[in-house]
Amino acid sequence: MSTPGPPEPANRLPARARALWTVQYEGAVLVATIVVASVVGSPWWIPVLVAGGIGAAVAAQVRYARWRYEVREEEIDLRHGVWTVTRTLVPIRRVQHVDTEAGVIQGAMDLRSVAFHTAAGKTEIPAVAPSEAEAIRRRVADLARTRDDV
Repeated sequence: MSTPGPPEPANRLPARARALWTVQYEGAVLVATIVVASVVGSPWWIPVLVAGGIGAAVAAQVRYARWRYEVREEEIDLRHGVWTVTRTLVPIRRVQHVDTEAGVIQGAMDLRSVAFHTAAGKTEIPAVAPSEAEAIRRRVADLARTRDDV
Protein backbone atom coordinates (compact mmCIF):
# COMPACT_ATOMS: atom_id res chain seq x y z
CA MET A 1 0.00 0.00 0.00
CA SER A 2 1.45 3.38 -0.97
CA THR A 3 1.73 6.29 1.40
CA PRO A 4 -0.26 9.34 0.33
CA GLY A 5 1.88 12.35 -0.56
CA PRO A 6 1.36 15.92 0.52
CA PRO A 7 -1.90 17.60 -0.47
CA GLU A 8 -2.03 19.58 -3.69
CA PRO A 9 -0.52 23.07 -3.38
CA ALA A 10 -3.22 25.65 -2.67
CA ASN A 11 -1.83 29.02 -3.77
CA ARG A 12 -2.58 30.39 -7.24
CA LEU A 13 -0.64 32.99 -9.15
CA PRO A 14 -2.27 36.41 -9.66
CA ALA A 15 -4.28 36.93 -12.86
CA ARG A 16 -1.52 39.25 -14.11
CA ALA A 17 0.62 36.11 -14.59
CA ARG A 18 -1.74 35.01 -17.37
CA ALA A 19 -1.43 38.43 -19.00
CA LEU A 20 2.39 38.28 -18.69
CA TRP A 21 2.58 34.89 -20.39
CA THR A 22 0.13 35.98 -23.11
CA VAL A 23 2.32 38.99 -23.93
CA GLN A 24 5.49 36.86 -23.91
CA TYR A 25 4.01 34.08 -26.07
CA GLU A 26 2.35 36.45 -28.53
CA GLY A 27 5.59 38.43 -28.82
CA ALA A 28 7.40 35.22 -29.76
CA VAL A 29 4.68 34.38 -32.31
CA LEU A 30 4.97 37.86 -33.81
CA VAL A 31 8.76 37.62 -34.17
CA ALA A 32 8.55 34.13 -35.69
CA THR A 33 5.84 35.28 -38.12
CA ILE A 34 7.92 38.29 -39.22
CA VAL A 35 10.91 36.01 -39.87
CA VAL A 36 8.81 33.52 -41.83
CA ALA A 37 7.04 36.28 -43.80
CA SER A 38 10.38 37.84 -44.76
CA VAL A 39 11.65 34.49 -46.06
CA VAL A 40 8.48 33.18 -47.71
CA GLY A 41 7.05 36.49 -48.82
CA SER A 42 3.48 35.26 -49.28
CA PRO A 43 0.22 36.46 -47.71
CA TRP A 44 -0.04 33.17 -45.76
CA TRP A 45 1.63 34.87 -42.79
CA ILE A 46 -1.64 36.62 -41.85
CA PRO A 47 -3.62 33.47 -40.90
CA VAL A 48 -0.47 32.03 -39.31
CA LEU A 49 -0.17 35.15 -37.15
CA VAL A 50 -3.84 34.95 -36.14
CA ALA A 51 -3.66 31.22 -35.35
CA GLY A 52 -0.40 31.70 -33.45
CA GLY A 53 -1.92 34.51 -31.42
CA ILE A 54 -4.91 32.38 -30.48
CA GLY A 55 -2.62 29.46 -29.61
CA ALA A 56 -0.47 31.74 -27.45
CA ALA A 57 -3.51 32.98 -25.53
CA VAL A 58 -4.75 29.42 -24.98
CA ALA A 59 -1.31 28.20 -23.82
CA ALA A 60 -1.06 31.13 -21.38
CA GLN A 61 -4.51 30.30 -20.00
CA VAL A 62 -3.69 26.60 -19.53
CA ARG A 63 -0.34 27.42 -17.90
CA TYR A 64 -2.07 29.86 -15.54
CA ALA A 65 -4.85 27.40 -14.67
CA ARG A 66 -2.37 24.66 -13.73
CA TRP A 67 0.16 26.70 -11.72
CA ARG A 68 -0.04 26.19 -7.95
CA TYR A 69 2.49 26.60 -5.17
CA GLU A 70 2.79 26.27 -1.42
CA VAL A 71 5.59 26.80 1.07
CA ARG A 72 5.40 24.31 3.92
CA GLU A 73 7.69 23.83 6.91
CA GLU A 74 9.49 20.91 5.25
CA GLU A 75 9.19 21.66 1.52
CA ILE A 76 8.26 23.99 -1.30
CA ASP A 77 5.55 22.36 -3.40
CA LEU A 78 5.09 23.43 -7.05
CA ARG A 79 2.65 22.14 -9.69
CA HIS A 80 2.80 23.48 -13.23
CA GLY A 81 2.79 22.65 -16.93
CA VAL A 82 1.03 23.22 -20.22
CA TRP A 83 1.33 19.86 -22.00
CA THR A 84 2.65 17.83 -19.07
CA VAL A 85 1.80 18.59 -15.45
CA THR A 86 4.92 18.55 -13.28
CA ARG A 87 4.91 18.35 -9.50
CA THR A 88 8.12 19.45 -7.78
CA LEU A 89 8.90 19.18 -4.08
CA VAL A 90 11.97 21.12 -2.98
CA PRO A 91 13.08 20.16 0.55
CA ILE A 92 13.61 23.28 2.67
CA ARG A 93 16.78 21.78 4.14
CA ARG A 94 18.31 21.72 0.63
CA VAL A 95 17.70 25.42 -0.14
CA GLN A 96 21.00 27.33 -0.24
CA HIS A 97 19.63 30.76 -1.10
CA VAL A 98 16.52 32.51 -2.39
CA ASP A 99 16.31 35.32 -4.96
CA THR A 100 13.54 37.57 -6.17
CA GLU A 101 13.81 39.18 -9.58
CA ALA A 102 11.78 40.98 -12.24
CA GLY A 103 12.45 41.28 -15.94
CA VAL A 104 11.36 44.29 -17.96
CA ILE A 105 7.88 42.97 -18.79
CA GLN A 106 7.43 41.48 -15.31
CA GLY A 107 8.37 44.79 -13.72
CA ALA A 108 5.96 46.69 -15.96
CA MET A 109 3.18 44.31 -14.85
CA ASP A 110 4.20 44.62 -11.17
CA LEU A 111 5.23 40.96 -10.88
CA ARG A 112 8.31 39.21 -9.49
CA SER A 113 9.71 35.70 -9.64
CA VAL A 114 11.09 33.88 -6.61
CA ALA A 115 13.96 31.46 -7.27
CA PHE A 116 15.09 28.73 -4.87
CA HIS A 117 18.66 27.56 -5.37
CA THR A 118 19.82 24.11 -4.29
CA ALA A 119 22.83 22.00 -5.23
CA ALA A 120 20.59 20.46 -7.92
CA GLY A 121 19.85 23.83 -9.56
CA LYS A 122 17.23 26.56 -9.61
CA THR A 123 13.47 26.20 -9.17
CA GLU A 124 11.13 29.17 -9.27
CA ILE A 125 7.68 30.56 -8.76
CA PRO A 126 7.49 32.69 -11.91
CA ALA A 127 5.03 35.53 -11.33
CA VAL A 128 3.75 36.82 -7.99
CA ALA A 129 3.03 40.26 -6.56
CA PRO A 130 6.12 42.00 -5.12
CA SER A 131 4.83 41.78 -1.54
CA GLU A 132 4.09 38.07 -1.94
CA ALA A 133 7.53 37.47 -3.49
CA GLU A 134 9.20 39.16 -0.53
CA ALA A 135 7.06 37.21 1.98
CA ILE A 136 7.92 33.90 0.25
CA ARG A 137 11.62 34.78 0.10
CA ARG A 138 11.69 35.74 3.76
CA ARG A 139 9.74 32.66 4.90
CA VAL A 140 11.88 30.20 2.93
CA ALA A 141 15.08 31.89 4.12
CA ASP A 142 13.88 31.72 7.73
CA LEU A 143 12.84 28.06 7.40
CA ALA A 144 16.14 27.14 5.73
CA ARG A 145 18.11 28.94 8.44
CA THR A 146 16.10 27.20 11.18
CA ARG A 147 16.77 23.81 9.57
CA ASP A 148 20.53 24.57 9.49
CA ASP A 149 20.52 25.48 13.18
CA VAL A 150 18.90 22.18 14.26
